Amino acid sequence: MYIIRITAKIFTYLIHLYFIMKNLLQQTENTLKLRGYSPKTIQSYLLYITQYLEFAKKNKIKNKKEAVETFLLKKVNKGQSPQTINLALNSIKFFYREILLSTEPIDIKFSKRNKKLPIVLSHQEIEKILQVIKNKKYHLAVALSYAGGLRISEIINLRVKDIDIDENIIHIKNAKGKKDRITTLSEKLKHDIQNLIINKSYNDIIFDSNRGDKLTTRSFQMVFKKALKDAGIKKPATFHSLRHSFATHLLENGVDVRYVQELLGHANIRTTQIYTQVTNPSLKNIKSPL
Repeated sequence: MYIIRITAKIFTYLIHLYFIMKNLLQQTENTLKLRGYSPKTIQSYLLYITQYLEFAKKNKIKNKKEAVETFLLKKVNKGQSPQTINLALNSIKFFYREILLSTEPIDIKFSKRNKKLPIVLSHQEIEKILQVIKNKKYHLAVALSYAGGLRISEIINLRVKDIDIDENIIHIKNAKGKKDRITTLSEKLKHDIQNLIINKSYNDIIFDSNRGDKLTTRSFQMVFKKALKDAGIKKPATFHSLRHSFATHLLENGVDVRYVQELLGHANIRTTQIYTQVTNPSLKNIKSPL
């Protein structure tokens, strides 16, 4: 009887903890939405906060800094990237500061990020990719992404009203960081775009599925991955490499880096300047002494 009573108390306690955690996570989600965080960021924050709370509870670590450090160290030991570690740390800091209203700082420095150069496709490789994509809608989407430096999410959300055919302009609305920007529309793609949107209304999605809803990120990634294989390209490129290639090729054509910054929508010029390392003509012209 005593054992049953203890078990019942433990069960009640666990149920109580479950509802507390559920309420805190719901509060976190609501706060993130009110602050204008993207759905993807909200999903990531909730994932890492949940992982951290379960980790701290399981290991019974009461010291906050020790709990956070041990949690992050476990991720480091699993070989997770510095970007992932920093995102997890940001999530936990937000939870303590904004949800639990803790004034005690978490004095942990961010992980040093890998400074990898972007994967850039050559003009010839872009042409090969476009040649092997037979679906007209995906072909145009890939071409438009490269020609204007669009992110995959920007292609998915692009509407008829965002294209100014006469001015050769694409208006990117509510992009990363909740910012709008303008980028260039290739003269070569105008005819194909006009054919695609001819029966669409002003507010319609341009690249919709056969059912009329948005195409998915996964569908674009799969088409691009298959195109790389069919074109015989061995580089570890992704759909985002089209944007990298757009920036690099503009710089190679002599476009000022500040104009490239505006077209890409980068807040900081240093983000854009990484492409100058890829396209540095002085380095490319150096011949090996062998």
